[in-house]
Amino acid sequence: MTNSHKIYTINIEKYKKAVSKIYKQLSGLSIARLAVFLATILGVYIAFNNWQIALTIGFLGVVAFLYLLSRYTNLKAKYNLEKALVAINEEELKIAFGDFHHKNEGLVFQDPKHNFALDIDLFGRGSFFQFIDRTVINEGTQDLAKALLANNIKEITSRQEAIKELASKLDWRQDYQAKASLIKVETKSKTIITWLQSHQSFLPSLMKWLPMVFSIASLVLIILAFTVILPGLYLGFWLLLGLFITGRYLKKINNLAAHTDSIRDTFRQYAQLLEGIENETFTSPMLRQKQGQIQLKDKKASRILKELSKAMDALDNRSNLISAIFGNGFFLTDLRNSFAIEQWIETYKDTVEDWFEVVSFFDAFNSLGNYAFNHEQYVYPEIVGEKGHTKVLSLGHPLLKSEKRIDNDFEIKNQQFYIITGANMAGKSTFLRTVSLHMVMANIGLPVCAKSSVYSPIKLITSMRTSDSLTDDSSYFFSELTRLKYIVDAIKEDNYFIILDEILKGTNSTDKAIGSRKFVEKLVASHATGIIATHDLSLCEIETALDEVENYYFDAQIIDDELYFDYTFKKGICRI
Repeated sequence: MTNSHKIYTINIEKYKKAVSKIYKQLSGLSIARLAVFLATILGVYIAFNNWQIALTIGFLGVVAFLYLLSRYTNLKAKYNLEKALVAINEEELKIAFGDFHHKNEGLVFQDPKHNFALDIDLFGRGSFFQFIDRTVINEGTQDLAKALLANNIKEITSRQEAIKELASKLDWRQDYQAKASLIKVETKSKTIITWLQSHQSFLPSLMKWLPMVFSIASLVLIILAFTVILPGLYLGFWLLLGLFITGRYLKKINNLAAHTDSIRDTFRQYAQLLEGIENETFTSPMLRQKQGQIQLKDKKASRILKELSKAMDALDNRSNLISAIFGNGFFLTDLRNSFAIEQWIETYKDTVEDWFEVVSFFDAFNSLGNYAFNHEQYVYPEIVGEKGHTKVLSLGHPLLKSEKRIDNDFEIKNQQFYIITGANMAGKSTFLRTVSLHMVMANIGLPVCAKSSVYSPIKLITSMRTSDSLTDDSSYFFSELTRLKYIVDAIKEDNYFIILDEILKGTNSTDKAIGSRKFVEKLVASHATGIIATHDLSLCEIETALDEVENYYFDAQIIDDELYFDYTFKKGICRI
């Protein structure tokens, strides 16, 4: 059992104990609320003939009941959080033992035309994305997918530092994940931002003070009416006046309420997550920069979002008929709440996008930090200059079980090209995907499955699969040629590491041999760096003509009439 497994096991026990303890407290509060309710009813009934005592009992009973209800609500939130933490740690143990195929496959991000995504099983069932994804927010999931697809070789060390720091903050990451999981949202942040930026305010500036003045006047009239100084009829006229004033804007208020009702949960969720980011201490430059995006001079972003959520909740109370009639008739509550929302939108509509971006960034990078925490035995590549070379010791595929995985040393210089031969099932394709995934992970800033790694950053481009929908030879061949042309055009614009697996499969063996040789020669002449796997041993002859080319192979042996593979990367040419 690794260190991370032990920690998850300890956490499960700790959070389960907390859940059990809080459950008992919740049960006690429920009984106490019922007892207060019954005692209040009984007390009022007994003292009914003495209204002063009855009123006092009723008031104290309501206060006690509301206090217990508030405690119950707060404790219930903590109870739900502890349950979510139990589920998170249990899920980590399941995934650690290979049970992760129920998670999001990320197929919506799969693009057959991408430089490498389809070839290296980045998305789909059993994919790297499915294995590492811990995102809870839709936008965070998108950010994680973008990071995997980015092919970004800049600021790698900055990302490494950020991932290392997040890996060390297990409790903070899990708290962030748990809080995000407790609030289900239906409206995407992009939809919210578009609405905020396009909203046209409909309430005039006098609404800043009119509801307050009107409310004070209403209170005065209510006191006068109850003391019989003023006829109650005037109070009724005043109520109608308030409803008339509100009614002038009713249609637009209804439209505003419809929008805010659909986004309240999103803002409530983001306010909690922003608060967690604000209150944490970060040291890596990238995380500090992201934290700085949500820091304002006068108020915290989380508090600002809470203010909006509060105004939205208040506007939502209009669904109560009594509150709608008397609240609007005497206190213009819809106008006051709508004006507060519109003023908030005018002030912060251009900054909300930054806040949302920071929340989704941490949601995505928490997945990367979680991966690093779970694989403390992996190493962060030492980043050297782009003109340097890559050298990896004991390189393995991170999705293969360690007890069955065969690791290999791999070293390649800039502008070198390797030709790899070997029988079917000897390990060529797995090795190509292992090298590819090492580069993708290194570029993201993740630790890699190796004992050591010196990495010269370079973008990746591959041709290892042809679309399954192309079944006839002509279409298959055309698809291959299209992909190879795409690679040739790409290396004219930028420097890429090229990985090819058995190209030109859609033509006869003679044309395939000639075409493959000419294509490799063209790549070498373009000063490209890369690998090609092939069954065509004649292609290995290029090594004698070009200094940049070297031959490697995966061996196959017949032992006791059985075909045996050692899956070891070796210098030379396969002879079987």
